[in-house]
Amino acid sequence: MDSIRKKIFPNPTYSDRERDAAYRSFALIASYLSKAGVPVILDGTGHKVVWRKFARKECPKFVEVYLKCPIEICIERESKRTNNNLVRQKLYATALARLKKGKRIQGLGKMPGVDERYEESSNAEIILDSSLEKPKILAEKAIEELAEYAPSMFSI
Repeated sequence: MDSIRKKIFPNPTYSDRERDAAYRSFALIASYLSKAGVPVILDGTGHKVVWRKFARKECPKFVEVYLKCPIEICIERESKRTNNNLVRQKLYATALARLKKGKRIQGLGKMPGVDERYEESSNAEIILDSSLEKPKILAEKAIEELAEYAPSMFSI
C-alpha cells in the first residue's frame, strides 16, 4: 500500500484528511479488482474501525486479518526496516522524539500507537498475536487460515 500511496499522494503529509482519502481509495481499488476476479491483499495499518468497515462494505469476500502487535514490538521491528524509499525509516523513534519535544515534523502525521490508539477489531475473521511468534510463522498461519476462506487462491 505504501507504493500505491506514493502514486496517489506523491508528497504524502499523512494528515487525517489524506489518510481518510488514502484508505477509501485503497478499499475502492481492492473492490474493483476483486469484482474483476483478481485476488487482493491490502497490507495497511488501518488503525481506524471506520476504514475497515468501509472496506468490508465495498469488497466482496472481505476477510480481515488482525495482527495484534504490542507497541514495543512495533518499535523494535520497525527500527530494523531498511530504506526502500517508500516509508521513512525509524518512524516510531521519530514520533516518540516529536512527542517529547512537542515539535511538528514535516511529512510525519499522527503515528498509530504513539499519537493515536489503534482501534481494535471486534469482528476480524483471523486474529494472530505477534508477541507469541515470529513474523515468518505468522505469515504461514495467515496464509493457512486465509486458504479456508478462499481455497482456490491459496496453495500451501
